Amino acid sequence: MSYTKLNFMMSVLGIIIYISDLIVDTWVSVRFFHEGKYVFGILTVSFMLFGTLVVQCFSYSWFKTDLKKAGQESPRCFLLLHCLQGGIFTRYWFALKKGYQVAFKYSSKTDTFLGEQIDLRKEVIDRVTDLSMLRLFETYLEGCPQLVLQLYISLEYEQASISQYAAIGISFCAISWSTLDYQVSLRKSLPDKHVFSGPCPKFIYLFYKLFTLLSWMLSVVLLLFLNVKIALFLLLFLWVLGILWAFKQQTQFCASISMEFLYRVIVGFILIFTFFNIKGQNTKCPMSCYYTVRVLATSGILAVFWGCPLSVFNLDYFLPISITVALTLLLGIIFLIVYYGTLHPNRSKETKPDEIDGKPVQIDCRMKYFIME
Repeated sequence: MSYTKLNFMMSVLGIIIYISDLIVDTWVSVRFFHEGKYVFGILTVSFMLFGTLVVQCFSYSWFKTDLKKAGQESPRCFLLLHCLQGGIFTRYWFALKKGYQVAFKYSSKTDTFLGEQIDLRKEVIDRVTDLSMLRLFETYLEGCPQLVLQLYISLEYEQASISQYAAIGISFCAISWSTLDYQVSLRKSLPDKHVFSGPCPKFIYLFYKLFTLLSWMLSVVLLLFLNVKIALFLLLFLWVLGILWAFKQQTQFCASISMEFLYRVIVGFILIFTFFNIKGQNTKCPMSCYYTVRVLATSGILAVFWGCPLSVFNLDYFLPISITVALTLLLGIIFLIVYYGTLHPNRSKETKPDEIDGKPVQIDCRMKYFIME
């Protein structure tokens, strides 16, 4: 278990991307309201609020749990900070402050550490992992819908402003960074898991996630052009299925019933866009079913789209998009097979439950009831 200078720089990069995302989204929403596109402006703000409110709820809940474990009362200032949407910044402040001390003042190659130094490293890794999961939540709750919306608007009006291009670029960077950073932090914080052996598995995993995600988001954009109501109904249907799956799995991620319910709702939303292992069980069968449905749904959307040609469609845009959808889905499935078939860090070990796309569990972890089997 180590926390290096590179890990510290990744944390710095994380807050830079987070702040940039907030600035660009605010810029885009203000521009929409200024141009009289109130529906798009309201949607942009709604996605921002949805993501940040959920993240603040989990952040404050975790702060309360940590302080209660230490025998301390939760200061009212923490509640105020989270009400003012400052929970993430507070966590970054603590993580960077302690992380700098560990990364630059203690040598990562020294094996003879004092007990307090080891505890400090563990504390930093736990804080960074908390941040990684919160950013992962925020990315999929706000970044993915935001990216779909901006792509749809750009194609609908066959032009995009600088702010929209910036929003698309920042959202893509945020999704890429949070997806890879969380997977790295997860494995670093779990003592019984192998870390990635070099950059190759990291990039293969990232490409698998990004290609399958991009293919699906473009498919949703095409469906929005066909019929907005049908597209929204499909997304809502998939969300409900995801929530039901989370309830069927009987997750026990949170200490309170209300937060557990919220967690299952959030898991259902994330499952709209990507597969999410929520209980540490072997995911070969569920993942196979998930991506089989994804391939069928994407193929069905493409078939319907090209089976119902409309004069409003510009082939200069939609022919390349259709090709991109099919190609990225194919590449994503190929990278998925390569990653889990040859590059997965646990492939040489005995068959065990896959790592959890959730808060890492340790003996003294507040989420010790997360893994049930």
